[in-house]
Amino acid sequence: MTDEDLMRRAIELAEKGRGWTNPNPVVGAVIAKDGRIIGEGYHARCGGLHAERNAIAALKEPAQGAVMYVTLEPCCHYGKTPPCTEAILEQGIVRVVIGSRDPNPKVAGKGAEVLKKAGVTVEEDFLREECDRLNPVFFHYITRGTPYVVMKYAMTLDGKIATRTGASQWITGEAAREQVQRLRHQYMGIMVGIGTVMADDPMLNVRLEGGKSPVRIICDSRLRIPRNSRICQTAREYPTIVAHGQGSPETAAELEALGIQVILAADENGQVDLRRLMEILGSQGLDSILLEGGGELNEAALRAGIVQEARVFIAPKIFGGSQAKTPVTGAGVLTPKEAKLFSLKGVSQVGEDLMLEYQVLKRCVK
Repeated sequence: MTDEDLMRRAIELAEKGRGWTNPNPVVGAVIAKDGRIIGEGYHARCGGLHAERNAIAALKEPAQGAVMYVTLEPCCHYGKTPPCTEAILEQGIVRVVIGSRDPNPKVAGKGAEVLKKAGVTVEEDFLREECDRLNPVFFHYITRGTPYVVMKYAMTLDGKIATRTGASQWITGEAAREQVQRLRHQYMGIMVGIGTVMADDPMLNVRLEGGKSPVRIICDSRLRIPRNSRICQTAREYPTIVAHGQGSPETAAELEALGIQVILAADENGQVDLRRLMEILGSQGLDSILLEGGGELNEAALRAGIVQEARVFIAPKIFGGSQAKTPVTGAGVLTPKEAKLFSLKGVSQVGEDLMLEYQVLKRCVK
C-alpha cells in the first residue's frame, strides 16, 4: 500500500467517530511497516484515547521502525489523556505523516516540532485538503469559540417549505428524512424557533438506532412555549435550552422547574440576540448546531452572520402559490449584488431528492 492508500484509510477510520467526539475533532491513525498495516485506530469518544493511542493499542507487532499516518497533528499536551507524541516516541516510530495542522493553540505546530526534535521524520500537509474536510466544525470552534452553524431546510422545486396552509409533512422522501437524522446525530445542538414548536410540536431528537440526540435549543423571545409541548414534557430526557429576550422571571422559573435551561440573550428590541446566544452556547462547550428553523429564524441567522454552511434538500414537487412559505423570509436584499453568497461543496441524490451542500462566502451582518 502507498502513502496515499494508508492516509485514505486513516480518513475512513476518522469518520467512524463522527458525532461522538464533539467538541474534539474526528481523527484516524494507521501504523504501517513496508506498506503493511500493523495497527490502526480512531478517536471514538470525547474523553477517550486519541486515534494514535488506539492505533498503538491495536498493534499486531512491534512498531519499532514503523510509519504512522494520522489525519491531524498529534497532540503534545496533557488533557484528558497524555500527549500522543510521547506514545509515538515510546514505540520507536521513525516517520509520521500528518494530514491537517491543528489550530489548537496548545498544539499548533508544537506536536510536529516535538517529533522532529526527537529525530522522527515528519511530513506535513499530506492529503491536507481531504483531511481538512473532516473537521470544519473543530477548526471553527477552536479558533472562534462559537458553534459552527449548519442551516438545513427542505423545499420544493419552486422553493416552498410548506403550503399556504402551513402543511409541510412531508416535502422530502423517507431516504432524505433518514439523512436528516444522521445530521442530527453529527452536531451537538439543534435549533428552531418558537413558531416551529407551536406549529409542529416536534421532538427534535434522533430516531436512529444507536444515534445520539443533540441538545435542543428553542429561540422564544417572549417565552411562549406551551408547557404541554413535547419539548417541555421531555426536557429531563433530552437536554433542552430556551433562549429569550423579554420573558418574565416567573415564566423562566416555571420552565427551569421542568428541567429546561433558560438563557437571556436580548437585543435592543427584546428579541433573541443570536450572536450573543452563540457566544453563550460556545462557552458551554457546544461546538456545532443544526439550524432547522423556519423562514424567520433562518433570515435572522443569516442577518446575524452566524451561519457557516447550508444543507438544502430539494424535492421533485411543486406547491405553487404566492402565500406558500419560503426558506428565508424578511424584507430581503434590495439588489442582486447584496445577496448572501455561497460556494457549492457537494451534490448528492438521496432517494428521489437532491441534497446540496454549500459553504457561506459572504455573511450579511447588521
